[in-house]
Amino acid sequence: MDSQRIFQIGISLIPNVGDRVAKTLIAHCGSAEGVFKEKKATLLKIPGIGGTVAKSVSTQDVLSRAEEELKFIETNKIQSLFYLDEDYPQRLKMCNDGPLMLYYKGNVDLNKRQVIAIVGTRNATSYGLEFCENFIEDLKPFNPLVISGLAYGIDICAHKESLKMGVPTVGVLAHGLDRVYPQLHKKVANQMLENGGLLTEFISETNPDRENFPKRNRIVAGISDAVIVVEAAKKGGALITAEIANSYNREVFAVPGNLGAPFSEGCNHLIKINKAAMITGVEDLKYILGWQADEKRIIQPQLFPELEGVEKQIADLLRDRGGKEELDVICLSLKIPVSKALQHLMGLELKGVVKSYPGKVYGL
Repeated sequence: MDSQRIFQIGISLIPNVGDRVAKTLIAHCGSAEGVFKEKKATLLKIPGIGGTVAKSVSTQDVLSRAEEELKFIETNKIQSLFYLDEDYPQRLKMCNDGPLMLYYKGNVDLNKRQVIAIVGTRNATSYGLEFCENFIEDLKPFNPLVISGLAYGIDICAHKESLKMGVPTVGVLAHGLDRVYPQLHKKVANQMLENGGLLTEFISETNPDRENFPKRNRIVAGISDAVIVVEAAKKGGALITAEIANSYNREVFAVPGNLGAPFSEGCNHLIKINKAAMITGVEDLKYILGWQADEKRIIQPQLFPELEGVEKQIADLLRDRGGKEELDVICLSLKIPVSKALQHLMGLELKGVVKSYPGKVYGL
């Protein structure tokens, strides 16, 4: 049994320790195991870690539950993805509040070159359903990964049409992988395992409670290049997903509808306040995302031959990770303290090699 994975799952189960705090703890302690073995007094010295968090880390017994979950994962051939793993979705890693752990059952690469989310109301009309079906049919030549939430309405339409067209599709769940909600979609979910999969941050025996759905929505937004809202009322999960996508600097598109149509009000409003681009077909997506050209950025290994030591290690790491990475991940990957990493990153910035981005992210 993978002892390190037990600690990684375990830290995600500690009360009062969210994803951001857990990443901070791991960065300062060197590993998830190191967090559990650190003394409370030392934890209190970490910036941003207060008494409540330090006490939770020191007193909570979560490792036995984590061991149970690892057995469930291995028995059911589920892939567990820690946020520092190579197979962890790189787009999601760029989000400060991206999940520490993900659980995935499927057969498609979550880091495909082109990934889009299609979301919308559970009360989809024939207008929305027809758009969704035609849109995915037109997407087929690009073979993107289609993400949605397996909910009623637009979500399940996106999954079904993707399966029909042979386009890989992944459903992001608001519960553990020991169940499917809604139960009515279990057959579709099983079919998705053949060309796509199911993804969640929740361990088994987690119910689809109301507070889990906004968390699910942030994964849908963060794992994608763009979010397409097909139909949405004034309020609802699709608009939450669009809002999160905007905060992640993802492209957001909305399908316009008739004025006064209840399930087009949300889309029309997103377009009106410039929080979404109007989309009428795949041509709009191609134009804005530049899908006509090769999106894969190629950084030559000898691009910065003058760099040496830690600076070269950082540049090489950023190149290998697609051009961007979080500060905490840089420190953990290179096994250097935050202070030393910041010193060298500042030097790289002055040389024009590296740029800093919001959320302690650095890129070439």
